[in-house]
Amino acid sequence: MVERSILASGKGKRMDVIIHIPKGIEEQLEAAFGRDLAQAAREALAIEGYRTERLSLGQVAELLGVSTIEADQFLKERQVPLLYTIDDFERDRKALKSALAE
Repeated sequence: MVERSILASGKGKRMDVIIHIPKGIEEQLEAAFGRDLAQAAREALAIEGYRTERLSLGQVAELLGVSTIEADQFLKERQVPLLYTIDDFERDRKALKSALAE
């Protein structure tokens, strides 16, 4: 069972999610991911959200509380490919060309 609540915070709303995990499974997960299962869950959501293109790199950074550079490194360390299309490349190439011409 999963519970969730939305709390008001300084920057807007924050959702807290409570997941009820049987003790035996909790111990198994802690052995695999460490004692901070909340952080492990955030990381898993960030990875899957980015991999399925539901979260941007900036959103991954915000979810994990790190910079976009750190989020990019986090994803690289977990072999998650950068979502960078040919269109992104062409847009960046044109912007660079324009900036260098100035």
